[in-house]
Amino acid sequence: MSVDPQDWPALPLEEWEATFRTLHMWTQIVGKIRMALTPLENHFWNVALYVNTRGLTTSPIPYRGRTFEIQFDFVNHRLVLRTSDDERALTLEPKSVAAFYRELFSLLSGAGIDVQINPKPQEVANPIPFDQDETHASYDAEYANRLWRILRSTDIVFHEFRARFIGKASPVHFFWGSFDLCCTRFSGRRAPPRKGVITSEAYSRECISVGWWPGGGDVSGPAFYAYSAPEPQGLSEQAVLPAAAAYSNKMHEFILMYDDVRRAASPREVILEFAQSTYQAGANLAAWDRASLER
Repeated sequence: MSVDPQDWPALPLEEWEATFRTLHMWTQIVGKIRMALTPLENHFWNVALYVNTRGLTTSPIPYRGRTFEIQFDFVNHRLVLRTSDDERALTLEPKSVAAFYRELFSLLSGAGIDVQINPKPQEVANPIPFDQDETHASYDAEYANRLWRILRSTDIVFHEFRARFIGKASPVHFFWGSFDLCCTRFSGRRAPPRKGVITSEAYSRECISVGWWPGGGDVSGPAFYAYSAPEPQGLSEQAVLPAAAAYSNKMHEFILMYDDVRRAASPREVILEFAQSTYQAGANLAAWDRASLER
């Protein structure tokens, strides 16, 4: 089967970073709405967004005996608010985070939905409250669509990888805090406690995670990553596949650059190879009961 390059488009960070930073804040606003109205699930699984056939969605959110859903449509470039009997939308176009915040809450109010969120962004340096952020105001429709196509293609492969595991595993989901798509496996054992509201819950059990994110900092572009938490001794010295993958001592993660994947004859096979080999490296060193956890 030939690979359609449209399924794995280029996404050079330097060309769309302004849009990425704006979208990061927009997804945090939507994610915090879901977080405010849903009961806490283990590892904060209740707050995530999901890839769908148009972009990213909250999935149904309960509200006073009914449900609503918010979707980023990166095909027609709209943010859509749907209830069982109503649909409203705002246009995704260059606008500040503060303007997006006002428009979205006006949309919710018009649909009879009253919700409040903490306007402080999570997991970013020098956070600007959403309702005051006039700095991030970019939206390049082409790159937003490319992002969705990569997420869609990756989501399909991650679901295939997840299906191999019969132990506890997270959904394949998009975390708006770190702006990444990931899937996590668990050994079933407790992990040493951590400080922090988010990390103490997220890493309360031994886990091995694989994911994709647009890059930043020491990683100059989009990349796949994999890590074990807690990290077993000797993990950094393990050889994993494909050969282009490397361990980052600073990040304590294996990194595989997205461009190495998209240029491969079969991106699917390369991603599965990376996910499986990094999982095996961590699970073997941590003495997971693989016979009872794997299909």
